[in-house]
Amino acid sequence: MNNQAQPTSWDSHIGRYRWLICALLFFATTVNYIDRQILSLLKPILDEELHWTNEQFGRVNAAFQGSYAIGLLLFGKFIDRFGTRIGYATSIAAWSLAAAGHALVGSITGFFAARMALGLGEGGNFPSAIKAVALWFPKKERAFATALFNSGANVGAIIAPAVVPPLALAFGWRSAFVAAGIAGMLWLALWIPFYEVPERSRRLSRAELDFIRSDPADPDSGGAVRWRDILRYRQAWAFILAKFLTDPVWWFFLIWLPDFFKKTRHLDLKKSWVHLVSIYAIITVLSIMGGWVTGYLTRRGLTIGRARKIAMFSFACCVLPIVFVTRVSNWGAVLLIGFAGAAHQAWSANLFTSASDMFPKRALASVIGLGGMAGSVGGILFPIYSGKLLDKFEAAGNASAGYGILFAICGFAYLIAFALNNALAPRFDAIDVKAR
Repeated sequence: MNNQAQPTSWDSHIGRYRWLICALLFFATTVNYIDRQILSLLKPILDEELHWTNEQFGRVNAAFQGSYAIGLLLFGKFIDRFGTRIGYATSIAAWSLAAAGHALVGSITGFFAARMALGLGEGGNFPSAIKAVALWFPKKERAFATALFNSGANVGAIIAPAVVPPLALAFGWRSAFVAAGIAGMLWLALWIPFYEVPERSRRLSRAELDFIRSDPADPDSGGAVRWRDILRYRQAWAFILAKFLTDPVWWFFLIWLPDFFKKTRHLDLKKSWVHLVSIYAIITVLSIMGGWVTGYLTRRGLTIGRARKIAMFSFACCVLPIVFVTRVSNWGAVLLIGFAGAAHQAWSANLFTSASDMFPKRALASVIGLGGMAGSVGGILFPIYSGKLLDKFEAAGNASAGYGILFAICGFAYLIAFALNNALAPRFDAIDVKAR
């Protein structure tokens, strides 16, 4: 491969088309997270219409997580077989229709069904995006590219509280779901003409293709890779367990933060939206550091694996201060949650990229699907537990104590996850997944 492939990420001599692909992944993830957050933002309105308990609300979100887990697993396999172009298009078409379909329901049972359909469709987002990054970026740029597209989760979480409440108040809560469905279809109109694998892209220069392919070739044992082939490797379990322990924290933020500000700070949706927007603005700005830090450390002479380990441990430590969130002021809580959320996203970008460091591209979407499914299983259990715990403490007139316990669990989850990940995968070296 071309030995001149030493430029910076933005070197104009080799071309920048790969960053357009990253932008498409960013916008898809933004739409994805707008869709996910609409229900939690509408909870105060739907509370009056549906009269559901916290536990019922938690179960509705658990229904989404359950189907999302299945969607991750199935889409991971589907994308490895049919490619990211078809896989991502199928996923976003399905979730956009499901998002708009929420406007047709008006009962707890109806929301169960709608959330399950949404979860199945959204299961294709991260397997598609992570595989696209692995195809379009060399290893030294992947963490940064992943952090950039993954920041769409934060931007979506900023846009949602700024747009959804005014839209719902002006045109009714159903309009928010319809708008989300339309946004997804608009993205699909860009994806089909602009995305292709690098070798088949007519818009990509030869110099940029050589730079993208500057890493050593993947080990290739040939043959289709099955889930059981992947699960034989402890490196897969390092990724899976880390996702299981830390993904629920992010879901906790998305699902419960509006309720946290209402029940512990007495801020309704009209007042708390500025706090929510501020939290996700902080996350968006700081989370980009997740990819930059790894690149900086590699430029200082560390191996990619060593740099990623140091970064992940540092980000795990950065979540810890969130245990004090119930003891500080409203804006103190915003800062602590924003800092912890940024650390989560930085952790997540490096965790995702560790999978592409270790596993060949032909198996990567399946690995991401398995890990994502594990994260969703945690995301099923944690909302149910959270709902039961909060109902108990609210009945005792002490919602703050309930949230204190939940934020403490969130604070320590990452150090436990790092310890397990490091024990199972001390190094993020490439492995040859053999099909049997």
